[in-house]
Amino acid sequence: MVGAGARELIVAEYRVTGLSSAVIAELVAGVGPLWQELHQARLTSRPRQRAVGAGAKHKFVFIDRLLATLVSLRHGTTHDVLACWFGVDRSTITRAIGEVRPLLAQRGCTVARGIRLRTLAEVIEYLGAGGTSIIDGTEVRVRRPAAGRKDRDKFVSGKTKQNAVKSMVVTDAEGRVLFCSPVRPGSCADITQARQLGLAQLLADGPFLEVLADAGYQGMGAQTGGRVLTPPHRKFKKNAPAWYEERHEQQRKAHSSRRIRVEHGIAHLKNWRALARHLGRREHMSDIVQAIAALLSHQQTATLDHGLRA
Repeated sequence: MVGAGARELIVAEYRVTGLSSAVIAELVAGVGPLWQELHQARLTSRPRQRAVGAGAKHKFVFIDRLLATLVSLRHGTTHDVLACWFGVDRSTITRAIGEVRPLLAQRGCTVARGIRLRTLAEVIEYLGAGGTSIIDGTEVRVRRPAAGRKDRDKFVSGKTKQNAVKSMVVTDAEGRVLFCSPVRPGSCADITQARQLGLAQLLADGPFLEVLADAGYQGMGAQTGGRVLTPPHRKFKKNAPAWYEERHEQQRKAHSSRRIRVEHGIAHLKNWRALARHLGRREHMSDIVQAIAALLSHQQTATLDHGLRA
């Protein structure tokens, strides 16, 4: 088992988990009781011959389970290495991460102390009338499905020609992550994923806010009453006058300079190595993406609050 000194070093060193010690303490206080409730529910959900609490006690305490999950998400560390580090069996690490990761994903993105956004509808309500958000899709490479599977080709991305899954990322005008959607196979177009998430209907029925998007979302502007702004269309495909080329380039650059913030937000997400390339089960990718988004937004909010107090 990892000693108290090593545990304190992991918590204190920002580079190990990507989170400050204050954020980790809040995670322990917030996620710990949820894990304990689920653990007790598992113990009481099946017929038993001994009372709950009898037998050997867990030596792998919750804070170690949380730290193992954070290190796995941050650095993509294999379960074998974590098992050696924490002094437990590999199956114990796998089970612990499988229990803690969904709890982190369910927290949603933290935008202020005590305020979390878990759904796309909550994001639109939070931004309100006159707000600005930026959307974009991001891909994570995954293992190729086994030969013979009927949906094997669904994971091949049309853009990168690699096996991947795709998530839609929503940030505010400053690039802070507000929402990451569950993943879809890589062949799904960006605009199709947005429609399946109900973005067009939410914008049409909600407040008038501005949503900046790239060319992959062209067509949603008409569906949302002009709320989704995409790069300008080219009216001249051939022999365009010089004045038009200059104006089109200015409009394109102006839109790109406003939309670039979402690329910065995605880059912060990809700093967590679990999103660089995933070699595990594809079924876990939704929880991984949403857990990392929740952790990143929590740290960004804590940093912002600390800067304001300073």
